Amino acid sequence: MARAKRDVEASLLAKGFEQREGDHSYFVYHAADGKKSMARTKTSHGTSSRELGDELLGMMSKQCGLTKKQFLDLVDCPLGREEYEGILRGVGKL
Repeated sequence: MARAKRDVEASLLAKGFEQREGDHSYFVYHAADGKKSMARTKTSHGTSSRELGDELLGMMSKQCGLTKKQFLDLVDCPLGREEYEGILRGVGKL
């Protein structure tokens, strides 16, 4: 169930994450009202990381306060921003 890195990053940006560059690409979720959350993840700049494998997607999902299935739904678009914010509130990350 690997996903293309560019697709994952584009989906995160479309759902309210803000990107900051450094030694990695860092993504921090900001709620619709502008409040910064504790949900954050990162991707590598490495050229060998064009695809994000199952293990890495699992780690990213935990960092974002989601199960792996929920994270894939967030990336693939069935999980919308409002639903994601509800989950974040439920797990205490927002």
